[in-house]
Amino acid sequence: MQIKWDIKRGADIYGGVYDARLKNWISTGKIKTGEVFVWRSGFSGWRKPEELEELQPHFKHFEKAQLRGERLIRPTLSSKKEIKNILIIDDEKDLCELLCESLSRRRYNVTIANTKREAMDRLKREMPDLVFLDLKLPDGDGMRFLSKIKKQNPNTIVNIISAYGSEERREEAKKKGVYSFIDKPFTEREILTSINSVIK
Repeated sequence: MQIKWDIKRGADIYGGVYDARLKNWISTGKIKTGEVFVWRSGFSGWRKPEELEELQPHFKHFEKAQLRGERLIRPTLSSKKEIKNILIIDDEKDLCELLCESLSRRRYNVTIANTKREAMDRLKREMPDLVFLDLKLPDGDGMRFLSKIKKQNPNTIVNIISAYGSEERREEAKKKGVYSFIDKPFTEREILTSINSVIK
């Protein structure tokens, strides 16, 4: 059974964050000691996650990784990559529209697909420079679709956007050539940073 958490970071509240995702955020350093408070059934009031016994190993995992000097290994780009055309593949229509509006204001050519079928139609017409791909699509698994994108055009940069970023999924994505893995909920700044890391 999954444990459901609410995470409070300053004035921001992430409602309904599941156990696996919370642990991943801790293990990868997105949540550090003393930064957030969590609420869990059985406790009265907010608690620091490092105070909960079942989360302590995940903080230790991050500390050991830091000591070993581990960092996210990204595919190396032979030269500066120009990004003009972006495809967003995600079934959350409101999120797609907001992301599209934000990127269009910055003069990117943005198209949207809410299913794998729609995405295939878009990819047949034009291969984008950058794809933002959700892992949970209504008509199939995004990770499998990733392989089709890379097979069709290995030079297309793919960034995963997902609320299900387990360590296993991240490792699988990295092996399949994903450039970055962005956790939902994300900010506009995180999206723009992921693009700037490609073009600089």
